[in-house]
Amino acid sequence: MHDIRAIRETPELFVKQWDAKGLSGSELVAQITDLDARLRGAQTELQTVQAERNNTSKLIGQAKAKKDEAEASRLMAQVESLKARMEELTGSEREAGEAMRNLLAGLPNIPAADVPPGADEAGNVEVRRWGEPFAIHQPKDHATLGEALRLMDFEAAARMSGARFVVLKGQLARLERALGQFMLDIQTREHGYLEVSPPLLVRSETMFGTGQLPKFEEDQFAAFPGLKTARGSDNPAGSPELRWLIPTAEVSLTNLVREQITAEEELPLRVTALTHCFRAEAGASGRDTRGIIRQHQFQKVELVSVTTPEQSEAEHERMVGCAEAVLKRLELPFRTMLLCAGDMGFSAKKTYDLEVWLPSEGRYREISSCSNCGDFQARRMDARTKKAGEKGTRYVHTLNGSGLAVGRTLVAVMETYQDEGGRIAIPQALHPYLPGLTHIGGDA
Repeated sequence: MHDIRAIRETPELFVKQWDAKGLSGSELVAQITDLDARLRGAQTELQTVQAERNNTSKLIGQAKAKKDEAEASRLMAQVESLKARMEELTGSEREAGEAMRNLLAGLPNIPAADVPPGADEAGNVEVRRWGEPFAIHQPKDHATLGEALRLMDFEAAARMSGARFVVLKGQLARLERALGQFMLDIQTREHGYLEVSPPLLVRSETMFGTGQLPKFEEDQFAAFPGLKTARGSDNPAGSPELRWLIPTAEVSLTNLVREQITAEEELPLRVTALTHCFRAEAGASGRDTRGIIRQHQFQKVELVSVTTPEQSEAEHERMVGCAEAVLKRLELPFRTMLLCAGDMGFSAKKTYDLEVWLPSEGRYREISSCSNCGDFQARRMDARTKKAGEKGTRYVHTLNGSGLAVGRTLVAVMETYQDEGGRIAIPQALHPYLPGLTHIGGDA
């Protein structure tokens, strides 16, 4: 959510940055400015009319004390007229306020000053690259490998759940479990993140807090679709009775500080979770239909940090390093990309993507996205911080990143460590998690 005072004081900044996001910044700022003027005008006039009504009410008593019934009647009629005007102004204030909240709720965060311009992924900038892609003769894709080993079953998944699901079996299921545990151990034991086991079902206002609602409702799974009240509701937070399956643990973890005042001395707060995630992929028709790159259900290790405004930039760089460490340990070649303004997510003001090399495609594919959201989510959640001994509070900054997406890491391991016979070698870093197993497709 945006600070209306900031838009009021620096409209040219918001015009420029929303233009960079591919929106009509001038049109949006004009709408916001108009609603702001209507809202403030109604509030000012309401205060004036209310004061006039109070003064007139006092004069009624004075007129009656003087036995001037005619004057008292005139004043009472005036009070009734003022009350009617107050009701009109209250309605105007409510209408303008709701329109303002709904408009702001659907507008994305503005990019940080050092985010490169660009309309789409073509404008992204490579920051660094690690490792050299392995030379593999005629590499097979992960779906071909998994099906040949009879450890990846798309047909069974489709029979029970439909498209974009998979059943993993045997050694491949063990490898997926090992990857998740390996990632979680790195982030908790080496990088100081606190492990959390959060709810997978959340309320609408929780989804609103991190920016999934109202704009991206079609990309979400509602747990109780029979409750239609939240869909199409004028309330951007929807119905509190409806529950949503989380698209990422970012939702649950970030909302830990919802409506809380956290002491500055406790920041930065770093939390992590390995959870299932659920995405409808409404906008992904025809994309990545084969394999497990883009699934409705998948596992991910999420990293979330809550910081002061002064800490967030350094924390962002640290978080990217924590995600990169997993890929380095698994010896998977990757590159780190700084996203341009037009390719960033809704809540982010600055994002780095990690892209891992996939031999079957001969290109890098996203495996982690690490974003600094500034105070954008904090305003939607009313998450604040306070320094000891001081009275005032201010909004925290929130950051989130994948450390990593387990399914896509499984894809990268399968394709990178395949041999000509269709077996998959186990990366050295995972040997402690899979004792006695050196290859998928070999002896257990």
